[in-house]
Amino acid sequence: MFEMEDGQFQLVYNILSFSLASMMSTTLFLWMRAPCVANRYQSAVIISGLVTFIAAYHYMRIFNSWTEGYLYTTASENPKLTGVPFNDAYRYMDWLLTVPLLLIEIILVMKLDEAESTSLCQSLGLSSAMMIVLGYPGELIVSGNLGTRWQYWGMAMLPFMYIVYTLLVGLSDATEAEEDRDIKALIERAQRVTVVSWLTYPVVYVFPMMGFAGSHAVVAIQVGYCVSDIISKCGVGLIIYTITKAKSDKEKEC
Repeated sequence: MFEMEDGQFQLVYNILSFSLASMMSTTLFLWMRAPCVANRYQSAVIISGLVTFIAAYHYMRIFNSWTEGYLYTTASENPKLTGVPFNDAYRYMDWLLTVPLLLIEIILVMKLDEAESTSLCQSLGLSSAMMIVLGYPGELIVSGNLGTRWQYWGMAMLPFMYIVYTLLVGLSDATEAEEDRDIKALIERAQRVTVVSWLTYPVVYVFPMMGFAGSHAVVAIQVGYCVSDIISKCGVGLIIYTITKAKSDKEKEC
């Protein structure tokens, strides 16, 4: 825990609040719109909503933990430490549950047979879990000797690169199999947005190694991860819905 200036505390407070509202509203939209798509695609939309629902719960816990860690008094304009530690492990527990689901929702809207889908879901799910487990110990180190943080970052990047390769290259045949040009473009957009948003996570991870220290590192990490989560969960979830709705409408025309 680090002493925070009023502006730093308020910035994290507001971005956590905004992230929570984004997750909750996206969940409601996706689950309410799920009946509007064909039965075969409803699982993808429901899972997308489940991702943001789980994220909303964890953001509520992160938000509460942040406010419990600091207290405003009449003796100072800046918040004071309460002695209650800020528990950022909620974020990693969220990723452990939601990252595999994020990958599954993309797999479910692609032209793959059941065996291929199952195999990809298992391999990508295991890789994403390894990535998160390997990255968490280094996340605890934000000052002092950052060499260990670099080591965990490097190990976590191995499964990360496998996931990125699979999304961009491994699934290219399934993407090309889409006959409708608009649907194909939407799937490609979902893949690109997922990869681009995911690329922000390892960048945020190295903020402490880029010169951010103490309270500045904490604020930069919290803001960075919130932005990444909104794009990768809410943004991709809405694209998934657009894909399923387009495919459903196309099948009705046939």
